[in-house]
Amino acid sequence: MSGQYLGGVKSATAKDPKNDKAKFGASFAPAFTLNVTQSKSTTNGGGSVPAQGGRAHPESSLPAPDFTSPADVRNYCNALRALMVGISFEVSMGAEILKGVLSTVPDPEGRIGGSKARAWRVSRKLTKAADSAAAAAKNAAACYGAFQQQYEEEINRVKHRARKPSAPRMDWARQ
Repeated sequence: MSGQYLGGVKSATAKDPKNDKAKFGASFAPAFTLNVTQSKSTTNGGGSVPAQGGRAHPESSLPAPDFTSPADVRNYCNALRALMVGISFEVSMGAEILKGVLSTVPDPEGRIGGSKARAWRVSRKLTKAADSAAAAAKNAAACYGAFQQQYEEEINRVKHRARKPSAPRMDWARQ
């Protein structure tokens, strides 16, 4: 025996001539990196309140939905759009990898193209999920556009008061 047996399962660490790459074909699996940031929360009395710019709960990838200013609405919509675009790419890549892996499994009835057809039928559900994530990203951006359009009067009423002079002015009287 060329491999080690661990609990009834053959370990893949030992070299096995039957388990050759040429027999099964090479596979492509890109490396994905997921960066997670965690914010600390402060407590006031009995309840827990998210820190400034914090998350609604520790597992959330979105900011807390504290819509107290137009900037909060913009930040929430931008965070949702960015999250869903990333998820859309990852799920789309996963669907393509799944389709590629499943298309190598032989069709049990030996039909020509049967393995690819079966793989496509399975992976199209992930493709639809990726399309839905892309649509969610588009709708998040559209949400902020609709907010600006519907509340243009209120935004402009405050916007001109917050504007500072663009450049310092020359005072010719002081010499």
